[in-house]
Amino acid sequence: MATVDEDLLTTLIARLDLDAKVRLLTGADFWSTPAEPAIGLRRMVLSDGPSGVRGESFDERSPSLSLPSSTALGATWDPELARRYGSTLGAEARRQHADVVLGPTINLHRTPFGGRHFEALSEDPLLTGELAAAYVEGLQAHGVAATPKHYVANDAESERFTVDNAVGERALHELYLAAFEPAVT
Repeated sequence: MATVDEDLLTTLIARLDLDAKVRLLTGADFWSTPAEPAIGLRRMVLSDGPSGVRGESFDERSPSLSLPSSTALGATWDPELARRYGSTLGAEARRQHADVVLGPTINLHRTPFGGRHFEALSEDPLLTGELAAAYVEGLQAHGVAATPKHYVANDAESERFTVDNAVGERALHELYLAAFEPAVT
């Protein structure tokens, strides 16, 4: 994996005015970032995951690979298989010209009412974390960035844009953050 030159990044960021920095945070459109030629940054394409890579096309004439759900992957308890799963998605992302896959979904299966649980790996934070880290490594082996999602304790479908999840300190650290930590460190 390439190392990050902090001094170079600081220099490049300093070349951008506030508008350019905001553009990078808000995107060029729904699925891409803008290019910033002044610092040598090309447009980057994001693609929804987590068990396929859609790319920019939503046309049935341009199909994409669809793997078994993340829950099925979680049921294997197999980090090497998760790595291969991520690697397969990395290869598909390259085929679809995508730079970033929005996945894996690291939310925990906490209630049977979760409408997106098919995207998540398991109810166990340790298993989820280990599988998610392997998935991310598989993607990164192809030069594709991963975006672990949907943030901590964001697993509600009912009122998903307005819900306020109150999580106790112990559950936050021992469950929700524990599942994310291996994939982001």
